[in-house]
Amino acid sequence: MELVSLKRAIVVGATGGTGAAITAELIKRGIHTIAFGRSPQKLEQLAGELGSPSHLTLAVGDAFKPQDIVTAADDADVLFHCANVPYNEMADRLLPLGESVMEAAKQKNLKVVAIDGIYPYGRRQMEKVTEEHPKQPHTKKGKVRLAFEQMLFSSRWNNVQTMIARLPDYYGPTANQGSYLGSTLGAIAEGKPAFFIGNMVIPREYVYLPDAAMMVVELASREHAYGQNWNIPGAGTIAGRDIVRIARKASGKTKTVIPLGKVGLSLLGLFVPVMKEVVEMLYLTEEPLLLSTEKYKREIGAIPATSFEDGISATILALQKQQKRKS
Repeated sequence: MELVSLKRAIVVGATGGTGAAITAELIKRGIHTIAFGRSPQKLEQLAGELGSPSHLTLAVGDAFKPQDIVTAADDADVLFHCANVPYNEMADRLLPLGESVMEAAKQKNLKVVAIDGIYPYGRRQMEKVTEEHPKQPHTKKGKVRLAFEQMLFSSRWNNVQTMIARLPDYYGPTANQGSYLGSTLGAIAEGKPAFFIGNMVIPREYVYLPDAAMMVVELASREHAYGQNWNIPGAGTIAGRDIVRIARKASGKTKTVIPLGKVGLSLLGLFVPVMKEVVEMLYLTEEPLLLSTEKYKREIGAIPATSFEDGISATILALQKQQKRKS
């Protein structure tokens, strides 16, 4: 199996949840990594958390400007596209963001690993969703995400080899506000009342970000993985009430956690616009998708699957350390 030259990588959106986890994994493997982001402060904080290694370069720039990425990319082999936009800006800004990244990759002849989610699948039509599951999104965000996929694989970027790594809901020390579960665990770690999006009874799939980053970097190093979609599955499913139980035990705090359904999200959306946008995705909390592990296992190997007990506990402890440093 032919391996990719992965001596130097650029992570666009390096300070976000997935970007920070992938940057950490690349650094752990000794790969020279360019962390690209808008905020010098967040980039410096990321470098500090990684121990300011000599094979990490920080690059401040705007991912909507291809030339900023081109200037930062230097002699990179692979570009990890981890930048994202808020839900309430997705319809207008996701495609321009992706086009900017792809234009830079075309100019620099880079391979691209794009991180995406499960919205393009629409409603579940298989017990375990394979990469061949029909893409029939019925939501605005699902349709935008499908257009994003089609743009990434467009012949406009004829010299760019691209893959999409699809994550379910995720959690981990870097997830922050970037995931449904990130803000919930952050509040529990801090000993504050928390919201939980969706009901707390139906088990759903979550992937621990350090596990996801390992899988994504493994894929990025395989020549044959490009030109395809790949599932990045989690360690199974878990109900919200069990997540909260584990998180409370790890934090030593037991503040209230309030589940948010359609009415709660709509009311909260009057004050926090992004919350109103979550409503149309609530179907995933009632009819969860479970990603098939078959293709990854067959073509790449074993799937790292940190248990929820270990992953949630480690996340809470890491978040509490971060909170202490800030206070």
